[in-house]
Amino acid sequence: MEIIMNMGTFLAYAGVAIAVILSGMGSSKGVGYVGEAMSGVIAEDPGKFGQLLVLQALPATQGIYGFIIGIMVMNKVGMLNGTVGSLTLGTGAYIFAACLPIAFVGYVSGKSQGRVAAAGVSLVAKRPDQVSKGMVAAAMVETYAILSLLISILLIMQMPIARM
Repeated sequence: MEIIMNMGTFLAYAGVAIAVILSGMGSSKGVGYVGEAMSGVIAEDPGKFGQLLVLQALPATQGIYGFIIGIMVMNKVGMLNGTVGSLTLGTGAYIFAACLPIAFVGYVSGKSQGRVAAAGVSLVAKRPDQVSKGMVAAAMVETYAILSLLISILLIMQMPIARM
């Protein structure tokens, strides 16, 4: 019986976890792709490190977005100050659903942005003056992460909180 009574709270915690975990996984994979591509270029020309570091930082944003959503939800339902209590099943489901856009889009776009940024590393290796083109191409993928972040934020802001 206690498990059923706490199912809403469990779903809220699960929503926070999935937003942070999946977007963080996408970012870490994306940053890793770029890091791998950077290694060979830096070995040949250490002076390109600064330009390439910018490309590597781009896929890290999705993890930050998931973290922001996690903190927003935790603040909204009282997880940060210990007043979360027992949330209704409906509230928990709503919270879980609000976390899904950034969770899934953050995962996919972090990995995709890493691949595009890794291609930008190849561009910089051959034409260092073209780093801005590599950044713009990678930033295009960011658009979808930002849109999913905004949807998650809007859902959280409108979220009704009901406790048992």
